[in-house]
Amino acid sequence: MAFCIAGHHAGLANGSGEGDNRRTLKQRLALQFGTDIPALDNLWQQEIKLPQNLSAPPLKADAHHPYFSYAFFTRMLYSCLVDADYLDTEAFYLNLENKAVERGGYPDLNALQHNFNQFINAFRRRVSQALAQTEAEKRNAALNRLRSEILEHAVEQAAQPQGLFTLTVPTGGGKTFTSMAFALEHAKLHGMRRVIYVIPFTSIIEQNAAEFRKAFGELGEQAVLEHHSTFDDGKLQNEATKDKLRLASENWDAPIVVTTAVQFFESLFADRSSRCRKLHNIAGSVIILDEAQMLPLNLLLPIMQVIKELAQNYHCSVVMCTATQPAVQAENGFYRGFENMREIAPKSTALFDKLRRTTVQHIGTQTDADLLAKFGKHPQMLVIVNNRRHARSLYDQAKHLDGTFHLTTLMCAKHRSQKLDEIRGRLKKGEPCRVIATSLIEAGVDVDFPLVMRAEAGLDSVAQAAGRCNREGKRPSENSFVWIFSPEDKWKAPPELAAQAAVMRLTADSFSDGLLSTQAVAAYFKDLYDLKGKELDNKQILQMHRNAGQSLDFPFQTIADKFRMIESHLQPLIIPLDVEAENLISSLHHADHIGGLLRKLQPYTVQIPEKALAALYKAGRIEPINEKNFGKQFYTLIGLDLYDEVAGLSWEDMEFLKGESLVL
Repeated sequence: MAFCIAGHHAGLANGSGEGDNRRTLKQRLALQFGTDIPALDNLWQQEIKLPQNLSAPPLKADAHHPYFSYAFFTRMLYSCLVDADYLDTEAFYLNLENKAVERGGYPDLNALQHNFNQFINAFRRRVSQALAQTEAEKRNAALNRLRSEILEHAVEQAAQPQGLFTLTVPTGGGKTFTSMAFALEHAKLHGMRRVIYVIPFTSIIEQNAAEFRKAFGELGEQAVLEHHSTFDDGKLQNEATKDKLRLASENWDAPIVVTTAVQFFESLFADRSSRCRKLHNIAGSVIILDEAQMLPLNLLLPIMQVIKELAQNYHCSVVMCTATQPAVQAENGFYRGFENMREIAPKSTALFDKLRRTTVQHIGTQTDADLLAKFGKHPQMLVIVNNRRHARSLYDQAKHLDGTFHLTTLMCAKHRSQKLDEIRGRLKKGEPCRVIATSLIEAGVDVDFPLVMRAEAGLDSVAQAAGRCNREGKRPSENSFVWIFSPEDKWKAPPELAAQAAVMRLTADSFSDGLLSTQAVAAYFKDLYDLKGKELDNKQILQMHRNAGQSLDFPFQTIADKFRMIESHLQPLIIPLDVEAENLISSLHHADHIGGLLRKLQPYTVQIPEKALAALYKAGRIEPINEKNFGKQFYTLIGLDLYDEVAGLSWEDMEFLKGESLVL
């Protein structure tokens, strides 16, 4: 409790040792407060009666990590304190201004489930009444029937006791709606408070949130809180709803929360009041972890520990959703892995056979010349490589071919969206469409190619790439190829990715006929985790909890600083792509406060290495925006001379290119 009270405003401190610009708890408790303390001491004792003895918190502490449980309990207590304080202060000032409290009043989960079920049943009726005449239509009808069966089976599992679950469904199996259907029924049967849907990519979070709003009908807009860095509330129609959801993003008191893995997990290890405030509202939730295989390897052990903690002590159920389920269960040989995880999909092996839509093959080394020859032979194909420079080099060699596109994170999101619309249009019309991209296209981008080539990477990345091939199942799987290849030596993957690719090659040798089967995926992750060993907690988050020992001397500030889902040394650069971007940049130039401008500018930013940014600044190609008010936080490109219509930000400068060569 001392941590919570002392950190009420400044944040949870380190117990002792050193703090970064913040006193440790030991230092705070040693401060002298002057002569008024005895009087105040008598005063609070007249107001508050404390129990003589406090029993230990009713925690089922993990036998291997008992101190982790106490540290997390401290964060939960802190969350209750700071949220209550914020709400009390807010109510006080609203009362002074004679304004009504805008919080709460959300639809309950039962009403949301009713609307959701109506939406699903209406879809089923449309599917059953549709006439399937062509082979493609028949395959699509069979796919929709299978999706319906998967959803029904999952909902039937909702009566199981709370805890840990898996939903292992191949890409295209409808896991988004299936997981929500299970969560709503499970929450109803167990008296749970909300559903939290956690997504690894900001690129698909808006898409999923929009699907949920649509499924919840007239209740969707006021029920679904979308909490991430690029959320634009301009798409919401009701002004009162906008205000309410803006407040809900502070403490997650909405019934449906859709957020990123970064926001979710970094909050669970946070030290600041603004981030910890929401934690107590995570208790009593069904948590859906979409694309669970994307959890960062270097933080996997502390992430697993906090998942166990939520399920064991805070009335939560967690559903790990993926087509490539990571082998993190004790029964798979993972040391101190998850126990009693229950699969809610039908038998996974049979399901993967039914939903198989591609033929995956490793075709050995492919030079750039080999790749170009295949571009000439196949008018519709996607090639995914491991870094931005390789993608650009390939594009420059292939751009003479009709319908050749280049997608890279050197394009701002608005530009990529425009290109993707053009790509989808060509694919739909059967026109030539040759796309060269980095892994960004694997992040839930909805495209459907007859042929995909993927430079060697981890098996989870191969599975994501396969999701861009025959996505709708309109072609026979034996005619829909995913070819994995080794690129030329000059395009070698960085060490982390190379290690994953090496494990994938071993898996391919053992499972050449079914590289994406459940058995192959389990074998891949087991070998990968064995290889990584202690690197699965390379920041020593769990060790820091152990070191605190019985003194409970937790280094909260250090833990929060070390637990970073994205260790990025990239800096945002704003691109004046169009009139809207220019107007927003102008507004930022004259703004006293940032307000909502940054979110509106997000689609116009490109992330580049710090060295590349410095080289651009030195050359006078970029300028800071409103340096007087914001220092050198925000930079914009001067003009569009260095921004290519087909390749995005492009500059033949050695310092810039050195930085770029390291970016995936």
